Amino acid sequence: MSQEKGASRREFLTTGGKVATASALASVALPPVHAGEDNTIRVALIGCGGRGGGAAANAIEATGGPVKLWAMADIFETRLKGCHNHLSQKFADKVEVPAERQFVGFDSYKKAIDCLRPGDVAALCGYAGFRPAQLEYAVEKGVNVFMEKSFASDPPGCRRVIAAGEAAEKKNVKIIAGLMCRHSVARQELIKRIRDGALGDILLIRGYRMEPVGPMGRKPEGEKELFWQVRNFTRFYWVSGGLYAEMDIHQIDEICWLKDAWPVACHGVGGRAANSTDCSQNLDSFAAEWTFSDGTKATHVVRYLRNCHTEFATYVHGTKCAAQFSGPGHAGNAILYKDQRMTRDNIAWRADKEQFTPWQAEWNNLLDAIRKDKPHNEAKRAALSNLADIMSRAAIHSGKIITWDEAMASKFQFCPNIDSLTPDSEPPVKPDAQGRYPVPIPGVWSEI
Repeated sequence: MSQEKGASRREFLTTGGKVATASALASVALPPVHAGEDNTIRVALIGCGGRGGGAAANAIEATGGPVKLWAMADIFETRLKGCHNHLSQKFADKVEVPAERQFVGFDSYKKAIDCLRPGDVAALCGYAGFRPAQLEYAVEKGVNVFMEKSFASDPPGCRRVIAAGEAAEKKNVKIIAGLMCRHSVARQELIKRIRDGALGDILLIRGYRMEPVGPMGRKPEGEKELFWQVRNFTRFYWVSGGLYAEMDIHQIDEICWLKDAWPVACHGVGGRAANSTDCSQNLDSFAAEWTFSDGTKATHVVRYLRNCHTEFATYVHGTKCAAQFSGPGHAGNAILYKDQRMTRDNIAWRADKEQFTPWQAEWNNLLDAIRKDKPHNEAKRAALSNLADIMSRAAIHSGKIITWDEAMASKFQFCPNIDSLTPDSEPPVKPDAQGRYPVPIPGVWSEI
């Protein structure tokens, strides 16, 4: 994704990492594992892009004991090599990944995970469409998991993540999900105050993500179509779920966390600028409205266009007052106001500055759970937040109201053979004569 200003939360290559299952899975419980006599936990990095590099840095810098990067895997060799070089320069002997533990290809995740011992960690930081199979394999091997968002590109993928989480429970495997705001101490404190009645009854939750994102360019001469689509993952639904699903899962998860419930239905609208030069599958403007079982509404407004109003925040309104739950760049701007007026002179409480970034905190928590053998499994909750994300995308794309039950039962898949793709596979979607890919048309498009 080309973003015109600001940095993504895993822009590792420019920040140097400083930002601080299925029924086939065995159900035999494993004994507690403490990752070797020296308490060193080994990490296999699956997906070596910006997010992957940032996650590896967070793992190495985590509190509580030594961590080593032990194996790496990616579909693209150039990306793996670049990430390895940078991490090696920054962390020296904490990166112990010789050539024989560097793997490339669609099945490279298996080879990297096979280098680990039960109790080590597979960091799944590649593409959402491939995440369910990778999670299932890690759980089968008894390996703990950090999995980046998002977690699946369609409803069957979400159900696979839930099943893998259930298998992990039986095997004492820890799973943490890349919805890092759940690990923000500031947000946790605000949630506690909300649960204690500081807002009264919640009436409305509002989320906004409005920032410029550039269009996808033209495919270079000689680039294989399948690899072009994978490389431009946020532009294709089968790889990532699309830009909206991939990026906005954070605030959709915040909405469900604030309400402490899953929505029962969603509808929405979306569009694309008439003069758009983007050839990808994405729309550029979205608005979704969820309804919860008690009638409470939550809205999310998204625009990825240049020269427009920008906003990145989540707000919640109660019968007593309002609160801000997050701010630009996922900052922990947790604020309670005296009433519904969200102004600086009307603040009743503001959270203290956090010791760790949410990205660092989630790794601290995972590794602490492994070393102390504490239960920790976020797979089901993450998959259900992903489903709330997917149902809103489906509502916007189709122009129909989509219910939770419909989304949960849906058998729709963007790429049914995604687990068996090879470099010679045909891509799931193809461009037209002008190089443009299929774009959702409300009233015609269906993905549930």
